[in-house]
Amino acid sequence: MENKLKISKNLKGEDGYKTFSIRIKDDIVGQLDQIASETNRSRNELINIMLQFAIDNVEVE
Repeated sequence: MENKLKISKNLKGEDGYKTFSIRIKDDIVGQLDQIASETNRSRNELINIMLQFAIDNVEVE
C-alpha cells in the first residue's frame, strides 16, 4: 500500500482575496515598512487594515 500526499489545486481568489498591482510612492512604502516593523505585521496586513478603515470611514460628497 502506497501512502500519497494529495494536494488539491488552489484557485486564485478562492480564499476571498484578490491580487493586483498598484503604484505607491517610495516615502509611503517607507512609512508602511516602519509601521510594519513597530507592529510586527506584514505590509500586506497593514494595507488591508488601512483600506478597511478608510472604506468604513469614507464620506462621499
